[in-house]
Amino acid sequence: MSLDSRLWGKAARLGKDTRGAHHTHPLICHLLDTAAVAEVVWDELLTAHQRSMVAAALQVPDEQARALAAFWAGLHDIGKISVPFQLHPDGPKYEDGKLRAQELSGEPGYGFGTGAVQDRQSHEAAAHWWLVGIFKEVGYPSSKRRPQCRLSHAVAQLLGGHGGRFNPVVYDKDSRCPAAHHPGMGVGSWEEQRRIHFDEVRRVLGVKSVPQGRMTPGAAVVLTGLVTLSDWLASIEEEIRTRLREEGWAGTPEDLDSYWQVARTAAPRLVQQTDLLGTGFARAPEPAQCAGETGLGASMARQVPDLVTEYGPGMLVVTAPPSKDRTEAALRAAAVLGHAANARGLFYALPTGSAADSHMAQVHAFAKQALTGPWRSLLLHSSSRLKPAEAAEQWAHANATDGISAEPGEEWAPTANSWLNSHHRALLAALGTGTVDELLQAVMPVKFNVMRLFALSGKVVVVDEAHARGAWGQKLMLRFLEWAAALRIPVVLAATAADKSVDAMLAAYRRGAGGATEPVMQPRRSPGWSFVDAQSGGGHLPQQPAGAARASTLSIRVVDGTPYDEIQAALAPMVAAGNGRAAVYRSTPAEAIRTFRQLTQDLPGLDVALVHEQMCNKDRWQRLAACRSTFAPDGEVSGPCVLVTTSMLEHVRGLHFDLVISGPAPLADLLARAVQSVGDRSRLVVLRADNPSGLDDAALVRRTNMLLGTGRTVSLPDELPLLLDEVYADELVDRMGEPAARELQQLDNRRTVRERRAGGTAGWLEVPGPRELDGDLGLLSRDHPGMEPELLSSVLGEEMVHVVCLYPGRDRQGNPVHLLEDGVLEQKLDRNPKGRPKPGQLVPYLIPVPKQLVEAMEGDANPAWRNMAALKNVLRLNLKQEDGKWVYTSPKHRFCMSELGLTIDQLP
Repeated sequence: MSLDSRLWGKAARLGKDTRGAHHTHPLICHLLDTAAVAEVVWDELLTAHQRSMVAAALQVPDEQARALAAFWAGLHDIGKISVPFQLHPDGPKYEDGKLRAQELSGEPGYGFGTGAVQDRQSHEAAAHWWLVGIFKEVGYPSSKRRPQCRLSHAVAQLLGGHGGRFNPVVYDKDSRCPAAHHPGMGVGSWEEQRRIHFDEVRRVLGVKSVPQGRMTPGAAVVLTGLVTLSDWLASIEEEIRTRLREEGWAGTPEDLDSYWQVARTAAPRLVQQTDLLGTGFARAPEPAQCAGETGLGASMARQVPDLVTEYGPGMLVVTAPPSKDRTEAALRAAAVLGHAANARGLFYALPTGSAADSHMAQVHAFAKQALTGPWRSLLLHSSSRLKPAEAAEQWAHANATDGISAEPGEEWAPTANSWLNSHHRALLAALGTGTVDELLQAVMPVKFNVMRLFALSGKVVVVDEAHARGAWGQKLMLRFLEWAAALRIPVVLAATAADKSVDAMLAAYRRGAGGATEPVMQPRRSPGWSFVDAQSGGGHLPQQPAGAARASTLSIRVVDGTPYDEIQAALAPMVAAGNGRAAVYRSTPAEAIRTFRQLTQDLPGLDVALVHEQMCNKDRWQRLAACRSTFAPDGEVSGPCVLVTTSMLEHVRGLHFDLVISGPAPLADLLARAVQSVGDRSRLVVLRADNPSGLDDAALVRRTNMLLGTGRTVSLPDELPLLLDEVYADELVDRMGEPAARELQQLDNRRTVRERRAGGTAGWLEVPGPRELDGDLGLLSRDHPGMEPELLSSVLGEEMVHVVCLYPGRDRQGNPVHLLEDGVLEQKLDRNPKGRPKPGQLVPYLIPVPKQLVEAMEGDANPAWRNMAALKNVLRLNLKQEDGKWVYTSPKHRFCMSELGLTIDQLP
């Protein structure tokens, strides 16, 4: 029997012939396309370490590992030789609407039972089930009792996971006759064609070797990434259209040998479209160039290169108060690690999207010095995830005053139609600035989690404020660091102070690297740093900075009056003096807007600015960019100015104030805000009578209030760790009377329960560590009962949805349209011929709001909108004008949109 070229692999968006029949791309051609791309990905995109992990696991030379990787990539879709796929109702059709593959069912060899079409097994799972047996036949190591620990099953399971999820183990008795369990796989000609396709891919690629190694977790991550990435690139429709075969193409051995050359010729061009080629790290400057520096930066500049030269890349942990200098020291260390590891980029992770927005300029400036070759930069957090390139472009326009432009021809920002401009691909970009959630999803059983590990395995990862995401975040971070060490990912962690959570992170990286299990401690002195090498997991304590960070005094004053009156009183000396800069933190966006309006009216000599999270993306970016100019250390201001904001600003760097005013908050948050006050005597005023944020822990707010009393003077940085420990101390309860102590104990108990529940949920959701897999990749995709997307969002701390407000208008023909900006016809909501909006167009206008405020709301989205996966968490509000305001009223809430952002009021 010869190969049947009628078996199709691709058809969607390939157009129609002159008779109206859908074009199809034969399956064998798609398999060869993917194999050809895999060769180029191996040569051009994998790092030397990624290649060595595969070769070492398979126990073959590098060239044989390359050939095997391409061969396996060429088998990824062999499960498409199945009844449900070939005869899918949405498959390619003739001009009369009849399925092109329908003719197969009329031929004796392609017969099938009634249950075959209804078989719900995916083509990815079919590949897994079938390949287990064929790999065993050709001599790959196998095991009857524990198939997952042998290569025959490991490769099959790996290839079955190219759709984003691995399938459970297929045991020996089931793999002998997979069609008995899944009739959709078919027998007769279906089975023969699978074997012929397998043999032809193997023959064309010239793969004769049979590896005898075992699949390690690191090799599995790299090979999964290579196969999935190669499939994505080989599936670009406009490129497939250039390789379509003529009608009647037979797929003879000669045809296949000829097509293999076509595929190999096209592959480099496909990989070139990724914007990923050629990026690396320049050699870091010699330590002598830093000889004039003192403190943390100088200590690291002198010693990090020697540590990395002796032990290889690993993880650096830096503990110091947040500052631009600490960020600079972390980035310098990342450059040294990146060069030593031959890394292809960097991902900078922060606790919040606003912090990522504020750091992008500094990260970009670093990349201009540290990265070589072309590179692409993306912004990655919940508000930018729809279309990261549009987000980066809008951010660049907002920050144009900093000399960054997104004009055509700029190398750093990808174009809107870039191949990288997709949620699942964006993390592959050479330079990413985003939230820590992007890392943590790599160790949660979400779709394409292993692609995240693959993307990060070729980079350096910097995590700023690594322990700022609560109990669940700490638990997941430990698991991520285990995987990072196993994959030899260089990591730089930056934290405010050394504590047990930082020690746990050091231990997790050592554990992942196979190091000793004895306890390790981060130096408690501030600033301090330590190093763990990824090769052995050994801990190294370098010589610490000769002198502590520049000492300063933080003066904390707690006031009891009416919050707004106290704000006015605190700002009055600045207004009278005619100079000074202040920040005022309010608990909600509505409070911030109200305070902004009051200060503007009551203190006309004061320049008042406003920024909060419920502004649309582009407005928030523009206002943050303006703040970096006004409130920079060397900012030029002609008079007193104040920034009114919310907790979104506390992780934003580069803003310096003479005075910070805040409502009640946990001590760690207050100190993060106070750090933005500069000078030998930093000043923080706490408004005791103000409302705390509903997101803050009531017990920690109460303990902080008790600890501070009427005020306190803190010596920084020496007293910072002691103060953070003191807020948790049991002695606080002992100082109180019995009723107050009992109430605080109840609040403490609730916090403990919440933390344990969050840690337990995170432990339940997290994937196994690299040493716990035992060969079963299915554990990385395990599906727990009750594990709904909402639960994942809750654990990720993303209980947010995004709102987009639309204004009524008319086009030039007088037809009613929806506008993204009031009265701006150029910002009309664009739609494709099917009526679907363009997600990228919405990115600048997204507004994050707490999900609890819009629970059960449907908004005004039409079916075309609701059916788009990218927009399932985007709430559309068609605004109406009432009393001169743009509003939207739901059964429970009233939304009001203005140039100051969105406010949401609960209806009585």
